[in-house]
Amino acid sequence: MIRLIFLGLLFLATLSANEVNSTQDENISIESSLPKVLYLNFKSTPHRVIKGEIFPITIKTLSTVKEFSSITYELLNYEGLKLLNETPYREKDSKYFYDTFYFVTTHSNANVPDFKATVRGFDDTLYRDTTLEGFKLNVVTLNPKNNFANIVADNFELLEFKTTAYDDNHNIVVFVATAKNCDIASFKLKDAYKQGIESITESPFNSKLVYYGVIKKEVENLSFTYFNLLHNNFLGLNIPIIVDDDSVTTQTDLKPKDQSHDRVKILLASLIALIAFLLILWRKKYIYLVFILIPLAYVIYIAIPSKEVCIKVGSNIYLLPVHNGTIFEKTNTIYYLQKEGSVEDFVKVKLKNEKIGWVKNEDICKD
Repeated sequence: MIRLIFLGLLFLATLSANEVNSTQDENISIESSLPKVLYLNFKSTPHRVIKGEIFPITIKTLSTVKEFSSITYELLNYEGLKLLNETPYREKDSKYFYDTFYFVTTHSNANVPDFKATVRGFDDTLYRDTTLEGFKLNVVTLNPKNNFANIVADNFELLEFKTTAYDDNHNIVVFVATAKNCDIASFKLKDAYKQGIESITESPFNSKLVYYGVIKKEVENLSFTYFNLLHNNFLGLNIPIIVDDDSVTTQTDLKPKDQSHDRVKILLASLIALIAFLLILWRKKYIYLVFILIPLAYVIYIAIPSKEVCIKVGSNIYLLPVHNGTIFEKTNTIYYLQKEGSVEDFVKVKLKNEKIGWVKNEDICKD
């Protein structure tokens, strides 16, 4: 009985496999019977690429069909690469199309994809797909020094930079940079306490970023290198650390109000007032009252605590007063924080951990 059941199952499995193979053979037969109208070749291929480098692959395509709605590509079987443009940049020259894809190498072992091209006719006519097989890339891995910023580019240029105090132990450097032929989002400093990108414009051609890095106060010059593809060498960039003490109108003003000498100022003002009071008692001249009133007014001014602001539940607290900037805290209850100043759409506040943050005006509680 068991033997009969086993033979029956074996028969059904064989029948099912034959049906699957028959379907596959039928699909292959239909595909091969369709006319081939696309012919693909690589226009040029890179001899070697550096890990982290952006490079183009251009496909030279010939279509024997003059009237069609589109030629699309499916990229298959590639590794160690990141595709930067899903839709190719196309140029037409006589009867050929030159479709260019840009990649960045992410690993030492990398393979260019197989390019499967499909042409679609205006009347939904079916044509055979054409596949151009990829190949293995020769990838060179750099051996940089510790201050390498993870940038490989034709050019990397600093436009402007600024340094302000962050806390008792750190400064924060903010700079704007542009680059050509660069995966600019990969910028990173190894020794930064905190770092991030506030805004970025990415392109295989020209890119731009606004970067911030929190560094130790002992650092007098922030130096880093990048690999320049045109010079085939590492080039260095240097930012002198000069801490600005700007007013709160500056967008990158991150320095908290310094109250470390307030007690000394109050004592000095009180001493002046006391001396003036003794002079009044001794000389009987009330003109000395002015030397009492002014110091006392100054003492009262210093002693008045900074204005507190109410911050709504669920509000974002930003590292910099930049829209879509880095969020380092989110309020889970109503916060009452000390106001340090304001700039455009943001209010500068001091958090309970003495850090400085920025809150959008729209997140301040209304009276």
